[in-house]
Parts: sequence; C-alpha cells; structure tokens
Amino acid sequence: MNALIKGLAIALVSFIADQWSKFYIFNLLDSKATNSIEILPFFNLVKVYNYGVSFGMFNDIAHGRLILSIIALSITIALCVWLYKVTKMYMIVALGLIIGGAIGNIVDRIRIGAVADFIDVYVGNYHWPAFNIADSTIFIGVAILFIDSFITKDESNKEQKDEKNSS
Repeated sequence: MNALIKGLAIALVSFIADQWSKFYIFNLLDSKATNSIEILPFFNLVKVYNYGVSFGMFNDIAHGRLILSIIALSITIALCVWLYKVTKMYMIVALGLIIGGAIGNIVDRIRIGAVADFIDVYVGNYHWPAFNIADSTIFIGVAILFIDSFITKDESNKEQKDEKNSS
C-alpha cells in the first residue's frame, strides 16, 4: 500500500505541474495576444491544441475525444494496479510520472476536447511536435521502464549463469 501512496503522490505532483503550466502559459500567450513567444533560438512557447494522440495522429476519428479518453483512462487504471504491486522506488516514480501525465492529458481532453501543448523545440526549420509537461513526465516514466527492462533482463541472465556455474 505504501508504494501506491508514494506513486499517487508523484502522480498528483506531475498532474498539478502539468495543469498549472498549461494554465499559466496559455494565459500568458492570451495576455500578449499571440500564439507564440520565442524564448531561445531553439525554443518557443506556443499555443497548440492536439485533437488526436501523439504527433496529432488520429485527429479525424469520429468521437475521438471520448474514445481516446476511455482508452487513456483504462491504461491509467491498469498502471495503478501495477503500481500497487511494485516495490522498487524507481518503478514507483516511473509509474507515478506516467499516471500523473496521463491524467493531465485526460483532463484536457474532457475539459476542452483536445490536449493543450505549449513547448516548441526546434533546430533550424525542423520543429518537433509541440508537447507539454504531461507528455514529458510520461516520456520520462516510460524511459525509466525501458531502462528497467534491460537491467532486469541482465540481472535475470546473470542469475541463470550463476546457477549453471554452481551446479
């Protein structure tokens, strides 16, 4: 139960950071009557609504708002069940980050019908798709899980080799 509480606390911080940043940046852009502010030669704050999923895929599906929200909510519930079972702190952090980010984007989709994105990173004329804090926490959480899959695999292989050598 302790892992669940820690993970949900991380999710809550992630969610609040996401929602607050969207509120603050979009209000800032509205107050300046612009949809873009250059911060650095490779970084802008922008006002973008993503009606699909990653990189704007599936923007045009019928009832996309409802379907994508249900899918994301189902995945989030499954992640909470997984969170309940983990014991390693880095797994608790990873799942908490993913859950908080997912909830942040679900709230956007339900509240405004799209996910609010505002981070625009680019090199020259190449712009990555705009993203937000929720997307960032999801990415970091998934990266931790991905790295864990290699660490766990290496540990498992080492244990198997040790067992063979000792017999």
